[in-house]
Amino acid sequence: MPEIMHIELKEKILKQIADIIAENNIEAYVIGGYVRDIFLNRESKDIDIVTIGSGIELAQLVAKKLGCINVNYFKNFGTAMLHFDDIEVEFVGARKESYDRNSRKPIVEDGTFKDDQLRRDFTINAMAISLNRDNLGELIDPFNGIADLKNKLLRTPLDPEITFSDDPLRMIRAIRFASQLNFTIDEIAIDAIKNNVDRIRIVSNERIVDEINKIILSKEPSIGFLLLDKTNLLPLIFPELEALKGVDTLEGKAHKDNFYHTLKVLDNISLKSDDLWLRWAAILHDIGKAKTKKFHKKQGWTFHGHDALGGKMVVEIFKRLKLPQNQKMKYVQKLVQLHLRPISLVESIVTDSAVRRLLFDASDDINDLMTLCEADITSKNEEKLKTYLNNFKLVREKLKEVEEKDHIRQWEPPISGELIMETFGISPCKHVGDIKNAIKNAILDGEIKNNYESAYEFMIKLGKEIGLRLKNV
Repeated sequence: MPEIMHIELKEKILKQIADIIAENNIEAYVIGGYVRDIFLNRESKDIDIVTIGSGIELAQLVAKKLGCINVNYFKNFGTAMLHFDDIEVEFVGARKESYDRNSRKPIVEDGTFKDDQLRRDFTINAMAISLNRDNLGELIDPFNGIADLKNKLLRTPLDPEITFSDDPLRMIRAIRFASQLNFTIDEIAIDAIKNNVDRIRIVSNERIVDEINKIILSKEPSIGFLLLDKTNLLPLIFPELEALKGVDTLEGKAHKDNFYHTLKVLDNISLKSDDLWLRWAAILHDIGKAKTKKFHKKQGWTFHGHDALGGKMVVEIFKRLKLPQNQKMKYVQKLVQLHLRPISLVESIVTDSAVRRLLFDASDDINDLMTLCEADITSKNEEKLKTYLNNFKLVREKLKEVEEKDHIRQWEPPISGELIMETFGISPCKHVGDIKNAIKNAILDGEIKNNYESAYEFMIKLGKEIGLRLKNV
């Protein structure tokens, strides 16, 4: 028999729940991610409690005893959630599940504690700690999840063919855990994912993208995307990224594999930033290359316009995956559209005008854009890599110098449309827009200074050239 292991209950809330269930003769256990994370030395603020009977009734007892105000009850699911300091505790009754072939929503029945452990996705998430008086703190581990933790292995309590067919989202969850924890998925489970890959079609895009976001936020997100590729899930959930795979060779000329390049850029970004949307920009920065790839005898392979097309594809991809249709999408789109601009500054003489325009177009996102561009340098040639990064350092210095001088980053038009109409006594018309754009371009090109006096004088000059007359003349 395996050695019985006892775990000290460190959280105050667990000690109090243990006292409450003892007073009321209730059977309950801590289960899932919180238990797993104890052994991984990971901080966890989410605690799942499974009880024999009603999870809602136990939550009500705990809330009443501890005076908890923030309690949410989900009667349709038989669950309740309360907040205790900065910890979220969820209560559910032990249950067993069965599935209809065309849905990942289970048919739920009351079950034993063993039934509840058996329905868990992975052995490392089926481990539980007793809250009961007679074996308080005892680790209940029927599937040897503790050994899988030590071996960094992901296995399912049930036959993985059943586990993944019943709830196909678990296929992506396996990859997400492998990516987050740097674990290996059991080869039997890998084969089961490949066998059930088409079942992912019954899962909503919202649930899929939730897991993808967690993969993206992993320390080394390429692990997850390589597993999505290995298991054949990638073309079903992210065909645009799949389309970047492969190397074509014509007349002895080849291009790089843009799929692996993208993953390297993503990993590079992840060393610099935890920002989810900057990481999405890394994933999508070259997404237009598959559709713009052309071969020319002199130039070899080109991807002209992939930045502009990629910007349009960002909108389509965000819409399909149910990602936010707001400023976050516009931020990613902007970085994708602009990611070649700093590179062009590296490869040519850097003029103040070009820098001003980049500052104007990137605005407050200029630092993120530069971080993306630096991550985009994935050459294995150390000398070439060093040269590019040094050049980008010079561009950053030039950006800072021009910004301090011209204040373009937080640019506001020094002359408003209202002032133009008031000055020349005209109503809204094409002339107003033309004058505003001419003033903007003159400032960006360095023809006039970025202040009211210079812009006003330039406006008067433009008005006269167009044939407008001052209102009070």
